[in-house]
Amino acid sequence: MKKIHIITTLVIAAVIAACGKYNFTGTGDLNASTYQVNFFQNNAPIIEPGLDRDFTLALQDFILNQTSLDLVRANGDLTYEGEIVEYRVSPMTATANNTAAQNRLTIGVQVRFTHKNRPEDDFDRRFSFFYDYPASTQLPAIKSTAHQEIFDRITLDIFNASLANW
Repeated sequence: MKKIHIITTLVIAAVIAACGKYNFTGTGDLNASTYQVNFFQNNAPIIEPGLDRDFTLALQDFILNQTSLDLVRANGDLTYEGEIVEYRVSPMTATANNTAAQNRLTIGVQVRFTHKNRPEDDFDRRFSFFYDYPASTQLPAIKSTAHQEIFDRITLDIFNASLANW
């Protein structure tokens, strides 16, 4: 009977040890302990005040909440930098009177990711997403909701491209 307890304990310990590198975000073994997010300058043709700061903070917070990495100001193992390159409102659908029935706000961000310990993971890519809203609604009325939804998607896409190993 004692032998069964020992074997069961060893099997449970082996299973727990094997699961040590797994987590639900898919980041596994990052070979990194720190990250830095440099300020994303707004270089879009239309400048929305505060968008650069809000996006930079959104990316910092997303990575902080999804990993055990420490945010640093310089010399991070992982570095995110880039600029906002698109902020555009365009009509999406038209009415019978040739007026817009729906508008789309699109935000695009160019991201340069550098992994100090795994240079083969580095990339320079553009990420963008959009938010559709009725043309009868003015942009200022939906701006904070739209920005939040767009930031949520873009930061998730950046995270998946840089860290998720599904």
